Amino acid sequence: MRFQLLDIVFNPPHPVTGEAVPPADRLARVVEHAVLAEELGFDSFAVGERHAGDVLSSAPTVILGAGAQATERILLGTGVTVLSLLDPVRVAEDLATVDQLSRGRLEITIGKGNEELQYPLMGLDITKQYEYLEENYALLRLLLSEEEVTWEGRHRHRLEHATTLPRPYAGPFRVWHGSATSQFAVELAARYGDPIVSANALQPRENYQVLIDRYRALYAAHGHDPRYGFVGSGSGGLFLADTTEAAIEEYRPLYEGQVAAMRRRGYDPATHVGKALAFETIEEAVERGPALVGSPERVAAKILDYHRDFGHVLQSVSVNHLLPPAQQEDVVRRFAAEVIPLVKQEVTTDLWSEADERRAKGFTASATQRTDAVVAAPA
Repeated sequence: MRFQLLDIVFNPPHPVTGEAVPPADRLARVVEHAVLAEELGFDSFAVGERHAGDVLSSAPTVILGAGAQATERILLGTGVTVLSLLDPVRVAEDLATVDQLSRGRLEITIGKGNEELQYPLMGLDITKQYEYLEENYALLRLLLSEEEVTWEGRHRHRLEHATTLPRPYAGPFRVWHGSATSQFAVELAARYGDPIVSANALQPRENYQVLIDRYRALYAAHGHDPRYGFVGSGSGGLFLADTTEAAIEEYRPLYEGQVAAMRRRGYDPATHVGKALAFETIEEAVERGPALVGSPERVAAKILDYHRDFGHVLQSVSVNHLLPPAQQEDVVRRFAAEVIPLVKQEVTTDLWSEADERRAKGFTASATQRTDAVVAAPA
């Protein structure tokens, strides 16, 4: 299995103390964590994108540019590029710039985003978010793969003989699709033969399972090469301690604060599926949900348990920024030293290895053992 450290760059005040991390410090830590992830042998570091709420990832390509200069080997990514909101010409320009700065270490994940307030902020109609996503992706693919593009759509002015610069470092970089709540995202990914990343952050696993199964069925129906139907998975927070009981007690204030903040926004699990935490207590989130909170052995076992259902070969994790900086680093270090080896000895993959001919050309991680039929339903 491959591993990614993801930062959506949330920056709300601490739910207990009310203190807020200064934006300059918060953004600096994102880059520091990219360096740390590379040092510890993570395969990928990704930055989210949001344009509303207590989040500092409104300019993810700027952050990734800083990360590209601070690192040498690690793959860089987005989680997600909110393509429904964006001009594909600017997306092609900005991301190809990151691809060049990193010398071919970029792969991105696209989606419609999970923040409703972004659409009125950008002057866009949220009821057309899937139309925007579909059209913008069709154009983005053309711009990344071709020059002198002539194109006409429904939501953007016509292009004639358009060439975006810079060009990608070594041809078009791979695009993953974020999957959280709708069948549309997995259908779009399957149509083009692209991989997916299941959010797997807020809901029961069966909600994500139905979308993964839908993706695999459609990917096969479209006749795409089964070697490239990779599935990734997110998680509902990461926290480690010597025992699972200790981890739950230490993480409880942050989890309860997150639940309370969502409820204050009116996010009820029954009416805001995929936007509200479906588990009221930390115990429920650990026992039945996607939270990776526990001892290293318990967290490794949970990832493997989800793998038996999802068949995913990329695991993305995020550390809570409200933890003291030293504790954030300790959690990431323990995960790399004590969790990743336990999982890797059980799950192997061609993803990003030499056998993966579609991988980012500048990514230099060593190959791992092969696993067959990555798009087949897991046993």
